[in-house]
Amino acid sequence: MDKKVSEGMNMLTSVRGLFAATLFAGAALAATPAFADDAGVPSDITISGNAALVTEYRFRGVDLSGGDIAVQGGVDISHSSGFYVGTWGSSLDEDTVGYGHTELDLYGGWSGDIANGISGDIGVIYYAYPNAPAGDYDYVEFYGSLSKTLGPVDGTVGVAYAPKQDSLGGTDNLYIYTDLGVSVPNTPVSLKGHVGYTDGYLTYTADGDAFDWSIGAEFAVNSNLSVGVSYVDAQGSRTTFGDGSSYNFVDGAVVGSLSVSF
Repeated sequence: MDKKVSEGMNMLTSVRGLFAATLFAGAALAATPAFADDAGVPSDITISGNAALVTEYRFRGVDLSGGDIAVQGGVDISHSSGFYVGTWGSSLDEDTVGYGHTELDLYGGWSGDIANGISGDIGVIYYAYPNAPAGDYDYVEFYGSLSKTLGPVDGTVGVAYAPKQDSLGGTDNLYIYTDLGVSVPNTPVSLKGHVGYTDGYLTYTADGDAFDWSIGAEFAVNSNLSVGVSYVDAQGSRTTFGDGSSYNFVDGAVVGSLSVSF
């Protein structure tokens, strides 16, 4: 997919599910037992991982796998101080998206309690497309969020900002969002909702701003395995390519997932 799309359109590049509008697009992380030293005393380092099979890779409502199944996974290394680093990857549809067939994200930051009942997360993420065609595709984004739990309800508000970069057409991009999750008492089911707003380069609208939203449910088979389904949608228009063909990256869709954490 050429970075120059139809008139009035901005090219949207993919980004990791840290801010994904698609619910259940990746597995929830679950910590493995911490390393221990020779004396059997646990260290301050924890490693966790995740893998998922999703019916579509949707980011902020946008289809990045051409409507096909995507394989995803990642690994995180965290310290008891709250600092962490990690990597996450997903398959892409190189025929429509045009960024090659692989996305590989590298990130690092800090998360932890910042006030009574409120946790925070702040960091930076680098999005790489190792087999993309010649040109500027990789970019950097900074992120932050606040979360709070009230009974069975989890709420998060967050922001992500990508400063001006060549891969963003020499412009920037701002994304703000809120997520809500509710655990159904005495069941392995949870309900989740998301609303996001993009202002900048990463939209499929003529004026450079768009809303996305999703709603879904997740069933925890056990502590490591879960299945989910969600409806995902976003504002935008069908993209027309230079050869006259077109594709609708922002049509609403039902997305299913099978996720495992370890």
